[in-house]
Amino acid sequence: MRSIFTKIFALAALLLVALSGSAADRAHTLKVYNWADYIDESVLADFKEWYKEQTGEEVEVIYQLFDINEIMLAKIERGKEDFDVVCPSEYIIERMLRNNLLLPIDRDFGSTPDYTKNISPYIIDCFNRIDGSGKNANDYAVGYMWGTTGLLYNTKYVSEEEASTWASLVNEKFAHKIFIKDAFRDVYGPLLLYLRRDDLAKGLTTPDKLMYDASDEAIAEVEAFLKQAKQYVAGWEADFGKEMMTKEKAYINLTWSGDAVWAIEEAADVGVSLDYRVPNEGSNVWFDGWVIPKYAKNIKAARYFINYMCRPDIAIRNMEEIGYVSVIATPEVLEQMSDESIGASTDASYFFGEGAESAKLDPVQYPDRKVVERCSMMHDSGARTEQMLEMWARVKGDNVSSWILAVIGVTLVGMFVLGIRKRVLKARSKRYHRLPKRAKRKNK
Repeated sequence: MRSIFTKIFALAALLLVALSGSAADRAHTLKVYNWADYIDESVLADFKEWYKEQTGEEVEVIYQLFDINEIMLAKIERGKEDFDVVCPSEYIIERMLRNNLLLPIDRDFGSTPDYTKNISPYIIDCFNRIDGSGKNANDYAVGYMWGTTGLLYNTKYVSEEEASTWASLVNEKFAHKIFIKDAFRDVYGPLLLYLRRDDLAKGLTTPDKLMYDASDEAIAEVEAFLKQAKQYVAGWEADFGKEMMTKEKAYINLTWSGDAVWAIEEAADVGVSLDYRVPNEGSNVWFDGWVIPKYAKNIKAARYFINYMCRPDIAIRNMEEIGYVSVIATPEVLEQMSDESIGASTDASYFFGEGAESAKLDPVQYPDRKVVERCSMMHDSGARTEQMLEMWARVKGDNVSSWILAVIGVTLVGMFVLGIRKRVLKARSKRYHRLPKRAKRKNK
């Protein structure tokens, strides 16, 4: 045993030396900080080759993961991490701009095309509305993925009409069959739109104004609604809700569109019919984007990486791997994402421009123009964030009941076994990245 531990210690020491050596050569090292399961990791290896082709320089990529915006932000605020590229959400980009934590992104790539021009005008407009205290977010951030918040529902137990209103969360018919995403910002905004629906109908306010409202009155309204809903809610989930839906352990899940895509496809494989709706009262649209923190060491490689991620072929590969929707809006992306087997057409001209008024696109991934028009983007609540978090904590209390914990435990074990099997199959398949269109448009 002693010899084994000695060998392990020696290997660990060698690894630390290697890592410290590579980290010291920051001129040829790119440190990327991104969400888990949010990229086709093969594009990272391909970036190194592409970067050398474009610049003649070598680069190594150190890729690290986070799962909460605020954890990522805290590391950067302390100045103890020198990440070159990170991928925050829109409200965090807003906060970083206000606190002077970002560097502007130089779009001059010499002979290399500026692929950031492939970003949808809709996304550009949304970034223009980020409140950066006088700074234009489009100068400091480049969009990556986007989506909506809505209701994933089981069509056998929930009608389209019932799923078209946030009132379904307080419908006793679905008692103990509802899961709500454990993300207070994604829940707060849509519910405030629902609670102020009469004012919206009378033109007394707008979705954009309500997304800024973190007043005591607004927080109290949302808290009261959530406490009413709590008697019917099985739990507040970070990731397992979609699995519970595919196994028919829940009938409604307040979730993100990307998770809905994954769940709908997985459920179909086992004969369960799921669908997704953005309720009629409105909801939020969310965005994640690439930024360069002020403490970055390799700004050149960071700029090129962001540009590279905007190539249509790279955007397609990432979408097919993770199930979320890229901000890239080129004809290649439209063609790749189109599916003639889809029944109703979607007006996606707001995103792709002329020619996409009647596109055959998955409406979960690309909502119709009418759906998008009743949505708005989230904003940083600044000093009011603490009050919102306190409200969220009061509402949740005990996260889930004991019976649902048992179900979740069994489900997670199944997910673990299935995950191992999928990884083995993926490793064996040399054709994995040459599958037909839509064959693997899922969140892994």
